[in-house]
Amino acid sequence: MKNFDPGISIVLLSFNSVATIGRTIRSVQSLSDDIHVVDSYSKDDTVELCRSLGCNVVQRAFSNYADQRNWAIDNLPIRHDWQMHVDADEEFTPELVSAIRAADLNNSPADGYIFGRKIVFFGKVLRHGAIGSTWHYRLFRTGYGRCEDRLYDQHFVGTGRTVKLPAFMLDHQDATLSEWTARHNRWSDMEAAEALRSARAEETSDDLQRVVRPNARGTVIERKRAVKAKYYSLPLFARAFAYFIYSYFIKLGFMDGRRGLIFCTLQSFWFRFLVDAKIYETQLAKHEVHDAR
Repeated sequence: MKNFDPGISIVLLSFNSVATIGRTIRSVQSLSDDIHVVDSYSKDDTVELCRSLGCNVVQRAFSNYADQRNWAIDNLPIRHDWQMHVDADEEFTPELVSAIRAADLNNSPADGYIFGRKIVFFGKVLRHGAIGSTWHYRLFRTGYGRCEDRLYDQHFVGTGRTVKLPAFMLDHQDATLSEWTARHNRWSDMEAAEALRSARAEETSDDLQRVVRPNARGTVIERKRAVKAKYYSLPLFARAFAYFIYSYFIKLGFMDGRRGLIFCTLQSFWFRFLVDAKIYETQLAKHEVHDAR
């Protein structure tokens, strides 16, 4: 195959992703001749589709995202000096592809790049709200990035000089609302467990594996994590209401119309409130055990 100028190896994780991963792969094919898919034993035609698009596919049982991503970093036969990690429902815009090419990675003084992600909900890009646009460290020199040890909302952690690219990929949330709420129900288990684990670590000063640390003066990702830490310092349940006010009114989620109303409401009062309810449920169960003693 042609030796692509950017010199990037691309890694995707998949599981029953046939409906979306073709769009993802096609959006990055102009950046790489070395695309790898780590598949968690899909039961649909994901593997066949990826191979037909020229990808190297390996299959491995899924434990959690951090474990799967770091296994890929450590074990895939990555050919290039740079690697980029992409989700199976994401799509790179032409503007982002152009920005990556313009970065001239072969001569770049940077060791990693942060770029943005926008959500596509009910077929349209959400331009406002608390997570209308988020930033992710996804492109880095081999040896300069790993996925942090978190159960949910994992970011890659970089070592070395990091540069921000002012361009965005698209996160297509194509699932029906029934599927969306079912997924977020599962993810709320992980987020509640992560919140409880983080609280225990602060109390005991245990050193977790490398994670993105909150830093109000750090990178855009570290600043976002600082905001999240502030969120979890607020009272249980009240913070879900505060999140809705912040997302829908202060961050102008209402300007996305009915889509914005639905998304902000579900993100606040389905997902965030449900996380708090599960934290409370766990705390009650522990108190009952102590009371029984």
